[in-house]
Amino acid sequence: MKVDLNADLGEGFGPWPMGADAAMMDVISSANIACGFHAGDPDQMLKSMSAAVARGVGLGAHPGFPDLQGFGRRQMHMSHAEVANMVTYQTGAAVAMARAAGGSLRHVKLHGALANMAADDAALARAAYEGALRADPGLIVMVIASTAQEEAALSLCAPIAREIFADRAYLPNARLQDRRVAGAVIHDPQIVATRILKMLREGAIIAEDGTRIPTPIDTICLHGDTPHAVEIAQNLRKSLEAEGVTIAAF
Repeated sequence: MKVDLNADLGEGFGPWPMGADAAMMDVISSANIACGFHAGDPDQMLKSMSAAVARGVGLGAHPGFPDLQGFGRRQMHMSHAEVANMVTYQTGAAVAMARAAGGSLRHVKLHGALANMAADDAALARAAYEGALRADPGLIVMVIASTAQEEAALSLCAPIAREIFADRAYLPNARLQDRRVAGAVIHDPQIVATRILKMLREGAIIAEDGTRIPTPIDTICLHGDTPHAVEIAQNLRKSLEAEGVTIAAF
C-alpha cells in the first residue's frame, strides 16, 4: 500500500513565522504552499518551495481567500468569475515561484473557507479548479474525498488526489466537524495513527458516529500549526511504515 502525506506550509508573513515547516518537510511527501492571499508572501513562497525541492517533496499551490487577518478561514461571497480569476492569479504565482526554486508545480489544493465552501458547492469548486487549470493545465487537483470538490474535479476530467485529514473528526456526510466543536481537532498522536491505519485498511472515511464512507485514499493531510503537530506527523509516518505502508508523492 502507498499513500502521500501532505501539509500546508509557507504560511508565515514577513518577520512573523507560522508552523513547524522545517520539521514537517522531513515527514511529508507533498507540500501545499500558501500563495500570499490568506498567508505567505513571495519570500516565504520561495523559501518553502526551495526547501521542498531540496528534500524531494512535491510542490502544490494552496490558494485561498484574500483574508490575511482571518487566515482565509472566513467566508467571502464572490462571483464564480472572481473566484476563478483569484485562483488563476495565485496558482500562476506558485508556478513561477516553483520554477524559481528549481522545481515545478504538481498540484493545487484549496485553502480554508474557500475549500469548505467548495466541498459543499460543486459549481464554486469547478470555478476554482478551472481557474487553477488555466494557470497550468497539467496540475493534479487535490480534493477533499467524497465531497462536491471531487465531483467538480471529475467533471473537468482533471487528474485528482483524494484527501483525508489525519487530525480532524468527520461527520457522517464526509464533511469535517466544525473546529469550534470540542473534539473536532485531535491532538493525541496515537489516536491519530490508529484511526488513519483503520481508514486505510477499510478504504473508507470513518465518521465519529461509526459511519463508513468508502473512498480511495491518495493523500493524508497533516497540520503543521497545531499543538503537537510535529509529534503527530512523525508518529503517523512511523506507524504507517511499520505496517508496510510506503510514503510517496501521489
